[in-house]
Amino acid sequence: MTIRSKRLVKLGFLAATLFAQTQVQAASNELNLYSARHYSTDEAMYENFTKKTGITIKRLELGDEALLERLRSEGKRSPADVILLVDAARIAKAQSEGLFQATGSKALKNAIPDQYQGPSDMWYAFSSRSRVIVYNKDKVDSKLVQNYEDLAKPELKGKVCTRSGSHPYMLSLLSGLIANIGEAKATQWAEGMVANMARAPKGGDTDQIKAVASGECGVALTNSYYFVRMLRSDKPEDKDVVSKVGFVWPNQASFGTHMNVSAGAVAANAPNKEAAVMFLEYLATPEAQQYFANGNNEWPTAKGVNVTNQAIKSLGNFKADITPARVLADNTALSQKIMDRVGYK
Repeated sequence: MTIRSKRLVKLGFLAATLFAQTQVQAASNELNLYSARHYSTDEAMYENFTKKTGITIKRLELGDEALLERLRSEGKRSPADVILLVDAARIAKAQSEGLFQATGSKALKNAIPDQYQGPSDMWYAFSSRSRVIVYNKDKVDSKLVQNYEDLAKPELKGKVCTRSGSHPYMLSLLSGLIANIGEAKATQWAEGMVANMARAPKGGDTDQIKAVASGECGVALTNSYYFVRMLRSDKPEDKDVVSKVGFVWPNQASFGTHMNVSAGAVAANAPNKEAAVMFLEYLATPEAQQYFANGNNEWPTAKGVNVTNQAIKSLGNFKADITPARVLADNTALSQKIMDRVGYK
């Protein structure tokens, strides 16, 4: 080989090395986020992360099930670095299918309480939402609806409304009841709920609140942030709904109000795991935790974070169920079997 040829080969090698380094650097400054969260207020949180780190976020937003199907179809070719899901039942499903990998982050283990950590360092919950009872002030005595179990009592026949029994929010609630009162009593509760329905289960949580206000239902279940969203609204129609609806923190004399979670994980085939872990660690910081609280009326999960959202604070203190989110996840399959068995549509 001539000297000129050797120089060309060397230059070619250096160019290829430089290109590879540039590609690695570009990849390290970019994060692919697959999110089932669809809240516009999260935008500010993502922008703040980019300002702090220089890492840009490419986001794909889909419903939970559509998101999981996308990950399944992409397999090892998936560009996803971080996965955000909004329910313990769905988180369990994703982990069981091998869609996550361990974070290896001591910062996350220290920042997030044990009950909000997934098994084997696979996922962490960054916000929680309480499942509360709302009732029509003119049609239902609040004394009759202080506990989840009360909704299954004969006194409320023809008055109960919920969303579909197969929806993850309902499955996670039932999973919590299984953990707290046992499978047999939880099954009886599901049977009683079916017997007490004012109408077939349908709609989302906001629909349940509106149905209670209109008198179509006497009582319903909803995630707390839907109620707080209406409480903070300036719309006359929302103010009218809130004025007709009472709010209950269930089971304050027993195991406490059921808490579901919004959680994040590093994708199993993340091209940029380092950035993924950085992003999850950022979500556990007090600054990011306030975005969850103020932006979407959720409860922060990280230790030592105080809620500054005045609408949330106006609801008062309450006893929260501390059943670990991973237990809710583990009970999901049994919850679905119970719902199917009792005909909870």
